[in-house]
Amino acid sequence: MDAKLTAKRAVLRVFPRAGQVKRRLKGDGVETDPRLRAQVRKLTQRVNELESEMQEARRLNKRIAELTDVVAEVLLPVDQRDDDSIRKGLADYTKTL
Repeated sequence: MDAKLTAKRAVLRVFPRAGQVKRRLKGDGVETDPRLRAQVRKLTQRVNELESEMQEARRLNKRIAELTDVVAEVLLPVDQRDDDSIRKGLADYTKTL
């Protein structure tokens, strides 16, 4: 028996899905396998959801930072605070609500 064929059979015994992995690595698996297409669709959808969640988290973090700045200004002693800055900060914050 051919040594190359024997080696291939040995690999397939140890790694029964080796042929499938090889096709995936070549790039023709996704186009032909409906399960892989579905998995790619699900992963793409999940990535889009995560990107949206990250944008929302960034927006909320910015609002928290603005509110923290306003609170820090308000908590300063009267002689150190800038009332115009407080009014501007509150106005900016209420615009975002």
